[in-house]
Amino acid sequence: MNDSITTEIIRHGLLAAAEEMARNLCRTAYNTVVYEIHDYGIGIHDAKGDVVADAPGIAVFTRGNDHGIKKAVEFLGEDGLRPGDVVILNYPYWSSAHTLDPLVFAPIHHQDELIGFASCRIHVLDLKQKDPGYVLDSTDMSQEGIFFPATKLYRGGVQNDDVFNLIRFNSRMPERTIGDIQAQVSACVTGVRRTQEIAAKYGAGTLLGAMDAINDHGERLARLALAKLPKGTWTAHDFVDNDGVDLDRLIRMQVTVTITDDEMVIDWTGSDRDVKGPINLPVGQTEAFCSLIFKALTTPDTSVVAGNFRPMRVVTEPGSVMHAVPPMPTFTLWTGLLGGEVVLKALAQGMPDRVPACSGGDVSSMMGLGVNPRNGEAWLEATNEAVGFGGHAGGDGEDGIMHLSEPGCRNNPVEILETKSPMFIESYGYRPDTGGAGRHRGGVGVGRTYRFTAPSTGICLVYKTRTRPWPIGDGRPGENNHIVLNPGTGREVTQGGSYNRLAAGDVLVNNTGGGGGYGDPFEREPERVAKDVRNGFVTAAAAARDYGVVVDPDTFEVDLDATAGLRGGAAV
Repeated sequence: MNDSITTEIIRHGLLAAAEEMARNLCRTAYNTVVYEIHDYGIGIHDAKGDVVADAPGIAVFTRGNDHGIKKAVEFLGEDGLRPGDVVILNYPYWSSAHTLDPLVFAPIHHQDELIGFASCRIHVLDLKQKDPGYVLDSTDMSQEGIFFPATKLYRGGVQNDDVFNLIRFNSRMPERTIGDIQAQVSACVTGVRRTQEIAAKYGAGTLLGAMDAINDHGERLARLALAKLPKGTWTAHDFVDNDGVDLDRLIRMQVTVTITDDEMVIDWTGSDRDVKGPINLPVGQTEAFCSLIFKALTTPDTSVVAGNFRPMRVVTEPGSVMHAVPPMPTFTLWTGLLGGEVVLKALAQGMPDRVPACSGGDVSSMMGLGVNPRNGEAWLEATNEAVGFGGHAGGDGEDGIMHLSEPGCRNNPVEILETKSPMFIESYGYRPDTGGAGRHRGGVGVGRTYRFTAPSTGICLVYKTRTRPWPIGDGRPGENNHIVLNPGTGREVTQGGSYNRLAAGDVLVNNTGGGGGYGDPFEREPERVAKDVRNGFVTAAAAARDYGVVVDPDTFEVDLDATAGLRGGAAV
């Protein structure tokens, strides 16, 4: 058995290796979605494929990497993985993501013994999916691009040119796609080398023992926290706007969460089946976003290790929107971004003091593409937009931050978007009155206005526009996300998920939602309401309407008598 000091030194060595992998990836990637937004999942795993160290990016990627590595090993066999091999996997039902989120991983050997894996998943730009950029309306897996079922990019350290040529001739943006995949390879090679250095220094047996101890300790921490949670069973549901094909059909996500002394069971029985469009989830992603919520409730202050999730069990029905099976389409993965807050909605019934109200509820992504008139080259740029977070027992929701499914991510700066594309950002800022009113108000969303200076395609990935972010207690719902095309003109259209052909001069506004409120808004202290008015989060009209607080819009002083009248004579 290893001593605890050696184990801790090894743990930090593995974490440092994962962070170095991320820095290497960001230095070498071609795609701003990777190096600006941090749309990646990076991990170092033990010989069973269980993560022992990660570099935060998109949280659901790292846990999905565990699932993908294990499926690939089943397919190839452990003997089929040799030193110097690097594997790509993007078959959705194994990889835990859609085709444009390929998992690249490499086995780690020490003296011919398999001791672990290094993994890197990112979003690449094109792998022959039927539409450039993103697919919103596929009805069959065959429309979603080229599949790699655990295919070797490198064999024994030698590049497999056949695979790279296949990618080159099946991508609309081959240079950037191959460049990004090679950046993934570079990240994995970095993880392999650093882990091998640890094995050489301490011995493979000591390293393997430390990996076991790291995950066992992660399990103990999770079980100690689980024991302190309320016990019971709670059911909730919410909806995805549509599946991209049946545009008038709300897609039901239903969950029943049960907490016992030994485990948390997250059961998606009752979620919709026979979903035609591509919002169906590979089961690995369903397990991954459930892991994010479980982690936040039990061990939020420690790094991710697979042991954290041993007390969690996810139940799904094959063929449902939460468990896609071939040939169900899976390209638009937004169900996995919205689903985490359905789990929180169930838990809020049993522990409203521990979970927040719903956030704006979506990643609210906008992707533009076309031909850049400045250089005549194809361009594609995207950004995810911030939302307001839900109010909670401890205070107000945060204003305008990245959705909870992307805790390690950022959005694309204005300067990057304008430099690399024919888009001009006319305005960008908070949206007043979008946070749900409450004793603790929901955070406000943001709005960003794009003017396209050349013919382009604008792809909007926003799938919570038809239901409002839910509150807790007597709080009020937050305002919805929505996209507005050409506002203030005769061509104005309000929409959600959509694929838009835009002319030069067209304007697209991405408005994101605010979080739900927590508790009775008439219990909010008037001075806090006045501060919100002064800071531009709440208008004076909304302060009176929603909070019963009369605030002078010029001096930001509270009219105590008028406020008492609105609040029914309650003391202020």
